[in-house]
Amino acid sequence: MALEKTKIALIGSGCISETYLRNMTTRWNILEVVGCSDLIEERSAHRAEQFGIRQMTNEEILNDPEIKIVVNTTYPTAHYEVSKAALLAGKNVHCEKMMAVTLEEGEELIALAEQKGLKFGVAPDTFLGASHQTARRIIDSGWIGEPFMVQARVVRGYHPLMERMEDLSFVFKKGGGIPFDMGGYYLHDMIQLLGPVKRCGGFVQTRHPDRLCLNTKNPMYGKPLDICTPNALVGALEFENGVLGSIAFCSEGFGEYAGIEVYGTEGTLFVPDPNWFNGDVYLARKPSDEKFLVPYTHGYTAQCCRGLGVADMAWALHNGRDNRTSGRLGLHVFEIVHGIWRGAQEGKLHEMKHMCKQPAALPAGFTLPGEEERALDN
Repeated sequence: MALEKTKIALIGSGCISETYLRNMTTRWNILEVVGCSDLIEERSAHRAEQFGIRQMTNEEILNDPEIKIVVNTTYPTAHYEVSKAALLAGKNVHCEKMMAVTLEEGEELIALAEQKGLKFGVAPDTFLGASHQTARRIIDSGWIGEPFMVQARVVRGYHPLMERMEDLSFVFKKGGGIPFDMGGYYLHDMIQLLGPVKRCGGFVQTRHPDRLCLNTKNPMYGKPLDICTPNALVGALEFENGVLGSIAFCSEGFGEYAGIEVYGTEGTLFVPDPNWFNGDVYLARKPSDEKFLVPYTHGYTAQCCRGLGVADMAWALHNGRDNRTSGRLGLHVFEIVHGIWRGAQEGKLHEMKHMCKQPAALPAGFTLPGEEERALDN
């Protein structure tokens, strides 16, 4: 019997949409991309021609009964409005990170999806990639013994990037600072490795909010960037299973430093940057402190498989299971960032309200091109 494809459409045809559309039109047999839209019609027209799909309006997408999933790749400030409209139209939604700007908006979206019996997915989906699923298998198989501590950090320099990139303005606006823009990659991966967080706390700063734009091609050149979102966060996490964790997210540095380390009673696991699906996984087991490169146990070994969460959602609809990049996972991560931020202002720890399940691991194997999709049929 031929596989019944799930028809999907994309709203928001900006920069990241090219990667999504390229993958969604070529990688997964379960997906059929119907069309794309954007408030700037030239953008959606270009993407439609580029990938051989229809240029559509938002209304056409929402009113098409055959479209089952809407992929929301708009700017963060539009995530809530677009996702809500799609849910009200009876569509399942996969949204770029994070799901909204305020925690209350995120709570409303998840409640609405659950009320209507729809699936809501939230990027990033990088934790489904080869390196991160290999790391999960190492932990689940007991190779580092009992995990007791984890640390993650990402230090970037957004301000020097403005010198060469025409539009990075969203990372300085509400909902777009590095705890939101990049923090989700690290927190999603930590939770898929170790389970949900029970409590959190820390310190948050907005450094140099009046920094000038140094990009001569940008209309804002020479003017203050008006940074109105946190750009430095240091947090402490207490996981439900007793593991203690630390996170550090900052966009005020130079160069880039990123990664996750998990410490156990029998060894240490070194997990690569979860901004990517691949990367080298290293394991050190006592009594030696030597690090060994671990071969992949899973598929999706390419650097960029964005859209994998959409395919997983389509298979979840097909098989009647939960999607791994679930709304509950996204809301849990969203609450961690907001909880640390609010706790820092109030001088207290934040007790988590919205819990989630640890996402199901992908089955091992299926590492060859053409076989990888079989892992999602589970």
